[in-house]
Amino acid sequence: MVLNKRSNSGVEVEEEGHGGGRGYTEDGTVDLRGNPVLRSKRGGWRACSFVVVYEVFERMAYYGISSNLVIYLTKKLRQGTVTSSNNVTNWVGTIWMTPILGAYFADAVLGRYWTFIICAAIYLSGMCLLTLSVSLPGLKPPSCDSGTDCKKVSTLQLAVFFGALYTLAVGTGGTKPNISTIGADQFDDFDPKEKAQKLSFFNWWMFSIFFGTLFANTVLVYIQDNVGWSLGYGLPTLGLLISILIFLAGTPFYRHKVPTGSPFTKMGRVILVAVKKWKVPLPTDPKQLYELDPTEYSKKGKYRIDSTPTLRFLNKACVRTEAITIPWMLCPVTEVEETKQILRMIPILIATIIPSTMIAQISTLFVKQGTTLERKIGSFEIPPASLAGFVTLSMLICVVLYDRFFVKIMAKWTKNPRGITLLQRMGTGMVIHIIIMVVASLTDRYRLSVAKDHGVVESGKQVPLSIFVLLPQFVLMGMADSFLEVAKIEFFYDQAPESMKSLGTSYSMTSLGLGSFFSSFLLSTVSHITMRNGHKGWILNNLNASHLDYYYAFFAVLNLLNFIFFLVMTKFYVYKAEVSDSMIILQEELKSNIEHTVAKQEAASRFNLT
Repeated sequence: MVLNKRSNSGVEVEEEGHGGGRGYTEDGTVDLRGNPVLRSKRGGWRACSFVVVYEVFERMAYYGISSNLVIYLTKKLRQGTVTSSNNVTNWVGTIWMTPILGAYFADAVLGRYWTFIICAAIYLSGMCLLTLSVSLPGLKPPSCDSGTDCKKVSTLQLAVFFGALYTLAVGTGGTKPNISTIGADQFDDFDPKEKAQKLSFFNWWMFSIFFGTLFANTVLVYIQDNVGWSLGYGLPTLGLLISILIFLAGTPFYRHKVPTGSPFTKMGRVILVAVKKWKVPLPTDPKQLYELDPTEYSKKGKYRIDSTPTLRFLNKACVRTEAITIPWMLCPVTEVEETKQILRMIPILIATIIPSTMIAQISTLFVKQGTTLERKIGSFEIPPASLAGFVTLSMLICVVLYDRFFVKIMAKWTKNPRGITLLQRMGTGMVIHIIIMVVASLTDRYRLSVAKDHGVVESGKQVPLSIFVLLPQFVLMGMADSFLEVAKIEFFYDQAPESMKSLGTSYSMTSLGLGSFFSSFLLSTVSHITMRNGHKGWILNNLNASHLDYYYAFFAVLNLLNFIFFLVMTKFYVYKAEVSDSMIILQEELKSNIEHTVAKQEAASRFNLT
């Protein structure tokens, strides 16, 4: 930050703040040694290119495992529909929940870069163990081509396989919340050009994710189904190794944010102090609340936030009392406002859980549906999991169209540089989710009618219907993701306090984790309830005798109710002020303080001369 002040001789000189000059970043970023960084030497799209390419290979690795996992559990471990689906969603739920811990260590202890590096090593070790578990004769499950009199999968084989999966999950806990945040950190909010580039970053970030996913859902899935699981899992492992090496190659170009302490400790202190002072009246003037001197924030490259009227009860933590010298009895306004920003996002987080439950269906029930349909085109057989590639294609096309055309058109009407607000974009995705479940329900009803007409209901044999009848629900899911998932990541990053960006980013992943766990809960509960009193139930191992159409219709109603809840929550949500606006205020106060100090020095000098 650079401020001008007038010297005693009347000549303006530069007061160098954090960064020490116009060429330095002004958002508090440093190199790995803690030194201020020149904008021209580090960051920007040059640094982001390594992060984006990393994500392409890493997503190829992750989806190379997860996309076809339900098929491996069914064919090799011989698990039923409900068991295999729940094992997948429980594992995926863990994958998306562990980022909370990764975000904590990044923001509080190690910083994003080192947290990422350590967890990437754990991630890679899990992938290597998983590949060994499907390759080595003593670890891979015995083959069972006949379907009867098969040798049972041993406890050791199950332990190694699932142990590898959950080791992998621990590693992703530190990579997922930090890699996108590291990418976003490469853009300085106080440089107009970089700030504009940052608006497009998350769109292209998702583009890179789904580009890697497309390869996994087509090439890798085909290899796993037709060549073998050893090669099918070995290639994703190699892809992850390549992705880590690419990330490390970009180290000289990265900007880094300094860890600012545990966000949970800060928030806990604010809430506890506010509760302790619940009887203390709030002053009418917010300026009477306790706040640190502007220079305290400036010299540390941090951001000061002005008091807001939302969640006013927490403002009691800033009220001065006689006990202000006692620890945990007084918090600055900025710390309270940071806590408010995190708490305000919780209702939005809750509203994204149901849509995340829909995403869990792609790699479970949608894929299982595909196994009941005709998959051959000539001599080529389409793996059911490869239909997820159409989610990716749809997503890629929609993200490009959104970024290049939709934003520009809407920006002229709304005067919003994003075209529409992030919450409006999320809401659009939720509407598409309702449509998806209606389409999926009608499609499965048609599949069941064809199965009945051809007498394959009880036998569970293949329904004489092309697998491409499922295509609309996969394509619509990609459209929904281009609105909801992109906006969700950007929203939780954008609305999180500057010192808690990793925690904010983990919110988007937490919703996916909770959605996956909720999917397991719903699947087990609905299966159990619908099998009471001698009924067959909605979800059986034989999907031709099941009623997925009822289950999907139930999801459509659930999505509709969730959308109404989302609309109510958005009415009460208040977007946080731009950081650059807060810094402008801080600059003005600093400049005022400097001018005041200089005036006093000049007055004292004139007094001494006289």
